[in-house]
Amino acid sequence: MKTESRTLNSDSSHYDALETRSTEQREQALMAALSAQIAHAQARAPAFARSLADVSAAQVTSLGALACLPVIRKHELLERQGDAGAPDVFGGFSAIGWGARPATQRALRVFASPGPIYEPEGSNPDYWRMARALFAAGFRAGDLVHNSFSYHFTPAGAMMESGAFAVGCTVFPAGTGQTEQQVQAMAALKPAGYIGTPSFLKIILEKAAESGLALPWLKKASVGGEAFTPSLRDWFAERGVTAYQSYGTADLGLVAYETEAREGLVLDEGVIVEIVRPGTGDPVPEGEVGEVVVTTLNPAYPLIRFGTGDLSAVLPGHCPSGRTNTRIKGWMGRADQTAKVRGMFVHPAQVAEIARRHPEVRKARLVVSGEMANDRMLLSVEVEGTPEGLAARLTETVREVTKLRSEIALCAAGSLPNDGKVIEDARRYT
Repeated sequence: MKTESRTLNSDSSHYDALETRSTEQREQALMAALSAQIAHAQARAPAFARSLADVSAAQVTSLGALACLPVIRKHELLERQGDAGAPDVFGGFSAIGWGARPATQRALRVFASPGPIYEPEGSNPDYWRMARALFAAGFRAGDLVHNSFSYHFTPAGAMMESGAFAVGCTVFPAGTGQTEQQVQAMAALKPAGYIGTPSFLKIILEKAAESGLALPWLKKASVGGEAFTPSLRDWFAERGVTAYQSYGTADLGLVAYETEAREGLVLDEGVIVEIVRPGTGDPVPEGEVGEVVVTTLNPAYPLIRFGTGDLSAVLPGHCPSGRTNTRIKGWMGRADQTAKVRGMFVHPAQVAEIARRHPEVRKARLVVSGEMANDRMLLSVEVEGTPEGLAARLTETVREVTKLRSEIALCAAGSLPNDGKVIEDARRYT
C-alpha cells in the first residue's frame, strides 16, 4: 500500500497538510484507504482472511459499513497467539514476519507486551507515526531528546525514538530506572526535551532539585503511558517544562495527541476511530462515553476494528490549533467492567444482549451493590414512558442471560450517567 511522504518544515505550526484538510477530503481519503486495507488484510493476514471471509472489501466505504464488522479485542490476540494451530506467533494478524519471505514482508523487530502479546515492527520510517505527536509537543529538528521509555521487551522506547528521528531530533536512549544516572546524563548533555511517563519526569526533576542540579535547558516534554493530570501539568510548567500527552498502543501506534489548545486529543491521520458501547461493536452518539475502537491503516499489522479497552468520547467541533481531525476527550477509564456476582461472571456483552432483546430500551446500566456473598443487582434502563410489563420481561431476560436475579428500574431517557459504565461495581469490600 502506498504511503504519503512529506517534507518537514520546522517553521510550520502543523506537521503536514493532512492535519488541516477539510472534513470531506479526509473522509474521502480514509474511506478509500479503508476498503484497500480490508482487502489487504484479507489477502495477507490469515486471521482476517477467516474472520472477514464473507466481507466484500469494495463495499466497506463508510463508517456504517465498518461498524458491521467484528471487533477484535486484546484477549483474542492473546488467545490466538497462544493457539498451537496459529499460522505464526502473531496469531495470523500480521502481514509481516521473518524467514523465507520477500524483504518487504520481513519484520524489523519483534516486541512482547504483558500477556505476553507479540507485536511486529515494520521497516517503514516512523512506523508507529509518533512524529506527529512530538511535533505538536514542540519538538523540532536539532533537538536532543532524553527518551525514558523502556527499550527492552515492550516497544515504547522504539516507538518514540522512531518518531523523534522522523522529526529530526537526536535521541539519548535513557530507558527506565537509574534515576541518579538519568539526572547526571541530563546535566551533562543538556537535552531540550523529555519523552517518557509523567510520573518518572517528576521523579527526575525532584532528584535533580535534591542534588542541587539545575536543568534550565529542559523546556518540553511528550508524556504518555499513564494518566496525565492538570495538576501535574501545572507542576511541570512551574519548573519551566511544557508537557503534552500522547495516546497510543503497542498494537496500533499513535491514536491521538494533545496540542497547544489543551482541548482534548486530536486523532492521528493514520487511523479510523469509533466510540462503541462497551461489550458491543455498536457506535454510540457523539459525546457519549464508550470504548475506543481503532482501525489502523498500517499495512504491516492491519488491525481492523481493534478494541483498545479504553473509554473516551468524541468532542464537538475542531481544535483551535487549526487541526481539523476529530477530537476525543482522552483516557476516561477502562471498558472491561466484568463483575463476579454470586460466583457467576457478568460481562458488559451480556448487559448489551439484554438491552438488544427489548427494543424499548435505549441504554442500560447494571449496578452491583451490597457486600460480598450478599450481592444485589439493579438493572436501570432508559425508556420512553413506562412500557407495560417491561420490568417483568426484563427480569426474566436477566435471569435467562446471566442466570442471576436482578431488580429493574425504568428511567427517563438521558437520566443515566454518561461515563461509559455498563456495569458498576458498588459493593463494599471491607
